Amino acid sequence: MKISIITITYNSAKTLQRALESVQSQTYKDIEHVIVDGASTDGTKELIETYAKEHTNVRWISEPDEGIYNALNKGIKMATGDVIGFLHSDDTFYAANSIEQIAAAFASHQTDVVYGDLQYCSKGKVVRQWKSNPFNSRSLKYGWMPPHPTVYVRREVYEQVGKYDEWFRISADFDMMLRIFTAGYVSHYIPEVLVSMETGGASNKNSRARLSKTQEDYIVLKKNHVGAGYLTVACKQIRKVRQFLR
Repeated sequence: MKISIITITYNSAKTLQRALESVQSQTYKDIEHVIVDGASTDGTKELIETYAKEHTNVRWISEPDEGIYNALNKGIKMATGDVIGFLHSDDTFYAANSIEQIAAAFASHQTDVVYGDLQYCSKGKVVRQWKSNPFNSRSLKYGWMPPHPTVYVRREVYEQVGKYDEWFRISADFDMMLRIFTAGYVSHYIPEVLVSMETGGASNKNSRARLSKTQEDYIVLKKNHVGAGYLTVACKQIRKVRQFLR
């Protein structure tokens, strides 16, 4: 089973090296690393060029894009693996066997989707724990979604549900999760931290971004006919607050 890991990046030379090393240190070896660079100007492109020369499992492009979700869609189109997942340029796998755990779950369970837990770090310190749980369709109306950076799906899932909706600037990942988890695909939860993610994402960088995230989440819920509008959005935000208290 080939697993494609997609990394999107733009002017992230300071953090990208750790992400690249995290992929290459995985004990599971049938990995394709797809890197989509948005025409960086800070040395990121040169770093990727060197990395690609050293590792034969790397496919990459560097060209202008139209945002995060446009870059993710490019990566999915480039990927040739049986299973597809993401590792962003400032994230790392929690352990050397994280992908091996994911591959084993696909191999031993009749499943279309595998996901696990996520931890947020700031300057090397864990500040938030996103502990998920096995999927229950009723939980969607209470704001549940799995940690997107830990979600791996069979290629056919993306072929059937389509691309990330690039109309959204912040919430297309939430939209994609609802599209997948309301479509009846079989999922498997690994109760282990799979990815370490740096804080400071696009949805949390300032109050304006948080307001935009709230508005987009509401639209996502309406689009997918899930939950009770802003009440479900509030439940989703409460879930996030509880992650800081673990």
